[in-house]
Amino acid sequence: MRCDGRFTTYERVEEVMPLILKKDGRREPYVREKLFGGVQKACQKLPVTTQRIEALIQKIEKKIQSFGLKELPSRTLGNLVMVELHLLNKVAYIRFASVYREFRDVQEFVAELRDSDTLAQDAASLTFAFVEPEPPEATP
Repeated sequence: MRCDGRFTTYERVEEVMPLILKKDGRREPYVREKLFGGVQKACQKLPVTTQRIEALIQKIEKKIQSFGLKELPSRTLGNLVMVELHLLNKVAYIRFASVYREFRDVQEFVAELRDSDTLAQDAASLTFAFVEPEPPEATP
């Protein structure tokens, strides 16, 4: 018996990711598949390929690793995803934001639609809930 099938394996370096600090104070390990699933649901039935989703996840993971933190607030992770989805596909962004931000009413949702164009598109705008902002230095 002979197998004429081709098999492809993918390798990637397993990097140590920070724990995710949830809103209620719990700490959970970073789970790539959970993030991928959330982004994939937001992109469902949209012209976004799995390869583009994979690239988006890799970009987010690189940013997370560049922070060099042992813990990362879930709010920061969600903001990173929203920034990248906003650049990738506006409908996917709104879908993700509607679940992530837990809008209480239609007015909040409409406000998000209006504000989506002013979304900051760099990591400098992201906040870490457990880090106090440093006061500005006084100039003589």
